Amino acid sequence: MMIDRESHPPTFYIRDIPIYGDKILSPMAGFSDLPFRSICRGFGSAMSYTEFVSVESILFANPKAHKRLEYHPAERPVVFQIFGADVDLIVRAAEKIEAMRPDIIDLNMGCSAKNVAGRGAGAGLLKTPQKIGEIIRALVKTLDVPVTGKIRLGWDDDSLNYLEVAKTLEDSGASAIAVHGRTKVQAYRGNANWDAIAEIKQAVSVPVIGNGDVKRVEDVARMKAHTGCDAVMIGRAAIGNPWIFAGKNIEDVTLDEKIDLIRRHLRANVEFYGEHWGVVLFRKHVAKYTKGMFGSAKMRAELMTCSTEEEFVAVVSRYEQQALMPEYPLPPAE
Repeated sequence: MMIDRESHPPTFYIRDIPIYGDKILSPMAGFSDLPFRSICRGFGSAMSYTEFVSVESILFANPKAHKRLEYHPAERPVVFQIFGADVDLIVRAAEKIEAMRPDIIDLNMGCSAKNVAGRGAGAGLLKTPQKIGEIIRALVKTLDVPVTGKIRLGWDDDSLNYLEVAKTLEDSGASAIAVHGRTKVQAYRGNANWDAIAEIKQAVSVPVIGNGDVKRVEDVARMKAHTGCDAVMIGRAAIGNPWIFAGKNIEDVTLDEKIDLIRRHLRANVEFYGEHWGVVLFRKHVAKYTKGMFGSAKMRAELMTCSTEEEFVAVVSRYEQQALMPEYPLPPAE
């Protein structure tokens, strides 16, 4: 659960922003929205990164971009993550969203998607460290809030320039660096290189947040011991198991806890998106919440056709009753 700030000192600072805790939900497109971030914060995620938003969508006032940047005060510290390839557009967009009062603005230099990295944004910026420095210096000069960056180790194994990029970020005024221990070309394949994260931590004096292959509670301590990083960012492993921020692996979560959270998360989704999109967008979460549960394949098949919250809850409630009644055995877990 969230740390009691009155009885615990900050774990570390991002410039003048105190961070309580060493586990952080990673920004993930399509997942790190306000409902899911709030759930993870409630379980102990130390801060909230929004889904990344393109600077063009901000400047053209795209309603979807604004929706991605909505947050609840209880989420603070809140980090707005943006991406782009043009220095001027990045600065103008950051200046515009600073009026929404985030605690930190983060530049995404890690997205490996072709439509992002291929146009020089996201991980595409790793090819041009000088440009990264120019962007960060301009942001630091323009903004009042701290500026941070999230990077990968390089474009590919032949261009592992993570130390150069990390030093450029620090020298240009970035207040923290999050590092995914893979290259752009790797995407999410293979193993994360924790040795490289350790090298970055030893090379810079700003906080370093490690990311990659943190799948279980015990991996948090392992990564911190291996790399010396100030905190650990958890992405895919938190989908379906936000309890990881409370120190629980999925096998330690009871059926009652899962069912209760399914209902709460669905309700939060509906409140935030409206009933239709709230239900539709929750399907990918419930597929993860129910993975491995007895009879879950049949239940998921039913849930994927539900179009209202009432229908969704009715299916979940029927499954819950059956699971708790041994005289009505369910099919085994898939």
